[in-house]
Amino acid sequence: MDGVLLLDKPEGMSSNHALQAARRLLNAAKAGHCGTLDPMATGLLPLAFGEATKFSSDLLGADKAYEAEAVLGIRTDTGDTTGEVLERHEPNVTAGEVKAAAAGLTGTILQVPPMYSALKRNGVPLYRLARNGETVEREPRQVTIHQFDILSVSGDRVRMSCVVSKGTYIRTLIEDLGKAIGCGAAMSALRRTRVGKLGIGDAVTLGELEAADGDGRLRLLAPPDRLIQELPAVLLGPEEAARFRNGQRLALRLASPGRARVYGPEKELLGTAVVSDRGVLSPERLTAYREA
Repeated sequence: MDGVLLLDKPEGMSSNHALQAARRLLNAAKAGHCGTLDPMATGLLPLAFGEATKFSSDLLGADKAYEAEAVLGIRTDTGDTTGEVLERHEPNVTAGEVKAAAAGLTGTILQVPPMYSALKRNGVPLYRLARNGETVEREPRQVTIHQFDILSVSGDRVRMSCVVSKGTYIRTLIEDLGKAIGCGAAMSALRRTRVGKLGIGDAVTLGELEAADGDGRLRLLAPPDRLIQELPAVLLGPEEAARFRNGQRLALRLASPGRARVYGPEKELLGTAVVSDRGVLSPERLTAYREA
């Protein structure tokens, strides 16, 4: 089984548990997810099966879009409302002040990863250290906030949408927003709506996957190349395709250097490749060849 499932992950389930549930329903031998979502978060979680797992890492560097809600006036140890409240302040701020603070956080910024994250220190996830009451220094990382829109401010509740680069923590962005307006803030809800060119509108729930019959479940899968649509396509003839499958470089004098997705004469995906400045096509990751 080779394909991609765009899953609308439910709240309260870890990304790995969601993956294993889908894997059991599809009876898939090989599976992986393309970037995690916090258990409290919902939304788009691309899952790769079979040959598609070879391209799952391509989405890790993609921009992502989110919708979120925050509570003003509190600061918690986790950065969200599931944690212990450390500070409380009266959120006497206007919608204009919140929007101005969000505008100040747009662009390339430095962000300190939260302790409650899957980043590792000496092989141990930071969230495990945090649960034991430990805090370690984390180096600030450069991230890009492409878009940070405040949709509404009602009392102590703020709804927002944002488009961010890889490595951005929305909880930390909301904490930074709280610092900027002076009263603190904690994330109360998060929904991922886009990963690269993949959108939540094409996603299915675990309930929909379970309700479908065997063939129906397979029809919910997109082809493996759905994960690499941002790469330009190169189409090879029969002889060139055979050489490419054998790992040979092809001097095709291609005009655009960089990574590419490569197809055979029947428009079957052969894998990904790198095009040199001289137009030479070098195989990168190859799909398993199956006789027709």
